[in-house]
Amino acid sequence: MLELNTFSIAARCQRTGMLGVAVSTAVPGVGGICPFVKPYVGAIATQSWVNPYLGIDGLALLEEGKSAQEALDSLIKNDPGRDVRQVGFVDSKGNSAAWTGSGCTDWHGHITGPDFAVQGNMLVGARTIEAMAETFTGTSALSLAERLVAVLEAGQSAGGDKRGRQSASVLVYKDELYPYLSLRVDEHAYPVAELRRIYEVARHQLLPFVDGMPSRKDPIGGLPKSVTDMLMTPPPYRPGGGGSGL
Repeated sequence: MLELNTFSIAARCQRTGMLGVAVSTAVPGVGGICPFVKPYVGAIATQSWVNPYLGIDGLALLEEGKSAQEALDSLIKNDPGRDVRQVGFVDSKGNSAAWTGSGCTDWHGHITGPDFAVQGNMLVGARTIEAMAETFTGTSALSLAERLVAVLEAGQSAGGDKRGRQSASVLVYKDELYPYLSLRVDEHAYPVAELRRIYEVARHQLLPFVDGMPSRKDPIGGLPKSVTDMLMTPPPYRPGGGGSGL
C-alpha cells in the first residue's frame, strides 16, 4: 500500500463544465495513481494510503447519478481502510465532498466548496489548503487548467508536503472521452514550478492542436493554418518555447 502524502484539488469550471484534478507530492509518478476524471461525470483525487479504486468506483457511482457526497459516503462505508484514506470528489453539477481519515499523517485536512475540494496530508500546516481554496475561488475568470496550476503554486508557496517535493500533475477533461490536458512531472526537485513551465508550453502549442482534434460530433476535426504552420516549426521557435530542437 503506497502512502501519498499530498496536496490536491478536484474541481469543476462553472462556466464551461470542464472537470479536472491537480496534485503534487513527494513520491514519483503521482499523476498515474491519484487523479480520476470523466467528462460530464466528475473529478476525484485519491491519496494518503492511496486506493485507486476510490477513483475508479467513485466515477462509476457518479455516472449512475449519485451526488458527490452520496458516492463518497457509499465508498467510505465499505472501505476497511477508511481511517487512512483521503479523497476529494466533485460531481458534474459542482457538488463537492471530501474525506480525511483520522489515521492520515499530520497535518491533514480538507476544504470543500461549490465546484471544488482541496485536501492534503503530511503537510507543513493548514495554510497549504487554505491558500489553495482561496486561489481557486479567486480565479473564476481563468480557464480551469490555469486555475488548477495556480492552486498548486499557492499550496506549494504556503508550505506543501513537509517532506519536500518530487512530482506533480494536472488532468483536465472538456467534452470528449480523451483528456483536454494531461501533464505530468514525474521526478523533479521543483515539480510544481516545472509543471507551470510545461503548462505554458502546452498552452501555446498543445491546446490549439487539441481544439482541432476529431470529436464525436466532428470525426474529421480541423486545424487553422496558423496552428499547422506553428506545429511545423521546430519546438524551440514556437510560441512558448520548449523542446530541445533535436
